[in-house]
Amino acid sequence: MDAILSLCKRRGFVFPSSEIYGGIGGFFDYGPLGCELKKNIKNLWWREMVQLRENVVGLDCSIIMNGKVWEASGHVDGFSDPLVDCRESGMRYRADQLFFSPVSIGGELIGYVALMDGPQLESDARTEAEKLAKKHSRQGKLDPLQLKPIAEATGEELSLIPSPATGTIGTLTAPRSFNLMFRTAVGALSDASATTYLRPETAQGIFVNFQNVLSSSRLKVPFGIAQIGKAFRNEITPRNFLFRSREFEQMELEYFIEPDADWQTIHGEWIESRLSWYRSIGIGDKFLGLDVHPKEKLAHYSRACSDITFRYPFGVSEMEGIAARGDFDLTCHQKCSGKSLEYFDEESKRHYLPHVIEPSAGVDRVFLAVLCAAYGEDELGGEKRTLLRLSPKLAPVKVAVFPLLKNRGELVNLSRKIFVDLRRRWNCVWDSSGAIGRRYRRMDEIGTPLAVTVDFESLETETVTLRFRDSGEQLRVAIEELEDAIGEQLDDNR
Repeated sequence: MDAILSLCKRRGFVFPSSEIYGGIGGFFDYGPLGCELKKNIKNLWWREMVQLRENVVGLDCSIIMNGKVWEASGHVDGFSDPLVDCRESGMRYRADQLFFSPVSIGGELIGYVALMDGPQLESDARTEAEKLAKKHSRQGKLDPLQLKPIAEATGEELSLIPSPATGTIGTLTAPRSFNLMFRTAVGALSDASATTYLRPETAQGIFVNFQNVLSSSRLKVPFGIAQIGKAFRNEITPRNFLFRSREFEQMELEYFIEPDADWQTIHGEWIESRLSWYRSIGIGDKFLGLDVHPKEKLAHYSRACSDITFRYPFGVSEMEGIAARGDFDLTCHQKCSGKSLEYFDEESKRHYLPHVIEPSAGVDRVFLAVLCAAYGEDELGGEKRTLLRLSPKLAPVKVAVFPLLKNRGELVNLSRKIFVDLRRRWNCVWDSSGAIGRRYRRMDEIGTPLAVTVDFESLETETVTLRFRDSGEQLRVAIEELEDAIGEQLDDNR
């Protein structure tokens, strides 16, 4: 993960937001390469989910909506996480991510350890327990640890648990609810009537526009409404780089079906469709997984939910959720707004509220997954190199064009002409700085699949060298055939 973080900053994929002022937790800026990669991800998702489907249309809702939207959806009352404060340090923790365990030897209690959840939670807890035993000069084999979320601690236990921030016992507060929405006011007044929120999800904008889309597009059930857009959550402990941030982007589809449709089959088909899409953009099965939520962990309105997971360096975590939400959202908005959101089925001559299957992916999480899956280190020509084996579909730069030497006008002029011609079709870069091997390495590191080099032979034979990123293989290609040769490599991967 450290290598990926370094690459993102060094090569212009992602920067800490407001960095010259010390930054701000949970916010990031996408650099020149990052915004290209992110755009490519969103474009491919949009093509797959909207453009290639006859019964799906798009929507782009405003980030700020009437505050009653969030009251109706249940976000004002229920969109919260359990929060634990450290009175001494001022640090805050999500109670479901902070774990504790009693430490004992031979059944005799020594004390407690507390630490944040992570991929090596048990081994880290064991290390802390051994330090505690050593601190108290206790000999013997430690009893098995019993790790539990801090929310399950009794009042007596809470007074004996140390803060992860300071190690001081008894400074952690009891868990309390913390609403994750960013509150704001619209207009010149700041009274209750002006209060609303930055949206914590994009889905509600789709539901409140259900009738608008239905009447303007004349769609028939089953159909979908898709949206890509920003969402905001005031996370208690943003962490793991882009994975859990306070400003993020979602790619969501609300797929409306009949109330008596075979929703289990449709839900399963969407799961397979989404897994297939991730494979198509270069994420292999060794990284992908599926987490089926047990019934007792489902939201009260949900019929089923399965997460497509990715094996990140910090552990296996959710990348996309596919949920069967029933008719909960449309029912709530119809009741609270007083406006009918029913669909009239002309064939059956009945009115009903459709049910919904919702594939919802985080753009930033997919972005991070793509980088993790593509990152590699190997040797080429006896030299170590870092490279991103990005699918040509996703690569921020498709082709690099180099003159062999920057101080030979004839090489520079020809390479510039080729660069200008190729740029009309693909995102290209022209680079004349440094040794040719170093330029290849720079392109490998940002995932550029192809490089074109103009050398002295090019002046005589009107051919250039076409180099392939992954293998380092080089082919001699006629300049007049170059665009077609590149197109065979890139356009088949659109």
